[in-house]
Amino acid sequence: MLLSIAAIFITGLLSSWLCKKLKFPALFGMILAGIAIGPHGLCLLDSSILSISAELRRIALLIILIRAGLKLELAGLKRVGRPALLLCFLPACFEIAGMLLLAPRLLGLSLLESAILGAVVAAVSPAVIVPRMIRLIDTGYGVKQGIPQMILAGASVDDVFVIVLFTTFTNLAQGSAVSWAGFARIPLSILLGVLAGAAAGTLFELLFRKKPISPPVQALAIFTAALLLDWLGTAFPALPFAGLIAVMAIGSGIRKQNQPMAARLSGIFDQLWMPAEMFLFVLVGASVAVSSLQTAGLGAVLLVLGVLVFRMAGVYCCTITSPLTAREKLFCMLAYTPKATVQAAIGGVPLAMGLPCGATVLTVSVIAILLTAPLGALAIDKTYKNLLTASPPTTPQPLPPFPP
Repeated sequence: MLLSIAAIFITGLLSSWLCKKLKFPALFGMILAGIAIGPHGLCLLDSSILSISAELRRIALLIILIRAGLKLELAGLKRVGRPALLLCFLPACFEIAGMLLLAPRLLGLSLLESAILGAVVAAVSPAVIVPRMIRLIDTGYGVKQGIPQMILAGASVDDVFVIVLFTTFTNLAQGSAVSWAGFARIPLSILLGVLAGAAAGTLFELLFRKKPISPPVQALAIFTAALLLDWLGTAFPALPFAGLIAVMAIGSGIRKQNQPMAARLSGIFDQLWMPAEMFLFVLVGASVAVSSLQTAGLGAVLLVLGVLVFRMAGVYCCTITSPLTAREKLFCMLAYTPKATVQAAIGGVPLAMGLPCGATVLTVSVIAILLTAPLGALAIDKTYKNLLTASPPTTPQPLPPFPP
């Protein structure tokens, strides 16, 4: 396993350095590195690390969500209002509708199979979007208009909504009845996640303010709480609780009470993100079943690009009545396209369930990752300075260093 970890870091560093030299997003190189050293490439990764790949990717995702919460300005999110709420579900609905329209014609799928495929592809990737929105917040681009805050919140809730739809559609494919209670659980799980995370963040802020605890220990305590909240959201399926949203709400709870403390903790998690990012995207690449691309044709590529147009139309409808300019709306449409983590996690589930559409779903999921993750990241990186208005960063001064 140690050799595999070294391979992840070496190839991740080299590929990200090369991509930066070529003016490409670093994650593109990391994904390609993962494909190269993974089980579908040179087989340099030990089976022991591949067996816990999903858990390692989940840990990296928790780190980036904690960072997002610590930088999320709730006042800016409130200014956006209705568009932030619509982004949580409307673009995904548009994309699934596009899949229902296009997949039967391009791939010959039934409507139910198209719905399953749509639910897999429709989820955006917080792992791609969140670091970039954090950078916008740090540099002040679009912050006054609440754009990065809006996209941060929407990308987190979007996944909860889509996974509920995926579960419903796969149950239908296996002959089960539709559970309308599952749809009713969506707002409840989001609300409980927000409340639990905000309460934990408030308690941490109170404890850290009153007790002499060093910042690294504070960060470790927050990360432990994030692990527990995420476990709670996945270990008990009957419990309506969105663990990932709760994780982000921890940081928001701390920031609301004490911005200097949030800034200091954010610096620690910024440093943790560098190795976590390599684990995340290299292992995403390693999980990509390149062999499934052998059966892919032009129709699958056109399908992914076609449903992206529907998603972008959905984002536009979310912002159509907002005071955002046309350039800012265009940026939101581009920024809400990357896909990676959810597709890598559930793209192979229909095949494992024995559904007739399983191989097609896996193939389209792989294409969606390889196309949208680098292109979406590149679109954000190359357009934000031209499409968004910069305002002075409002990052507060951190607290004095903790005495040794």
